[in-house]
Amino acid sequence: MPKEHKNAAVICIVLSIIAAIGIAAGILTKYALITIICLLPAVAYEVYRTEGVTTKLASLCILVILIAEIFFVATGKNFDVTKFIGGAAQRLGRYSIPLGDIKVVGPIVTAVLSLILFRRTYGVYTRWLAVIILVTSIAIIYVINPEIIQQLIDKVKGVKV
Repeated sequence: MPKEHKNAAVICIVLSIIAAIGIAAGILTKYALITIICLLPAVAYEVYRTEGVTTKLASLCILVILIAEIFFVATGKNFDVTKFIGGAAQRLGRYSIPLGDIKVVGPIVTAVLSLILFRRTYGVYTRWLAVIILVTSIAIIYVINPEIIQQLIDKVKGVKV
């Protein structure tokens, strides 16, 4: 049964503003924790709004990843996912995820999961939230390690269409 959507547009606008403030604050201070915390309300609302098995699982995974991300960024602890899982990259659906420090891998996984959410959800508001999650995840990656974004831009420039 679809969720009530009478106030969903207003909620999504407010969540977009919170995420934008978090992105700006994170980039200006070069501290990703601000951006991650500002993304939490949008993710919580996405968890509430999603209904299908795969979309609910994807949104819950994003929530768990964000909580772990808060812990690792706030404490400054490192966790090398490559040593835990093995290999330099893993597949999530049809997406290849490069592995390394959890602080960078976490936002990459949330970005991929937000793409999955966008593709699998039909509601305007759940898609809106997926875009908020995607854009903010990219901003988190940029704040933590700007070189990764530059490498991605260089790869895209090198692709011939």
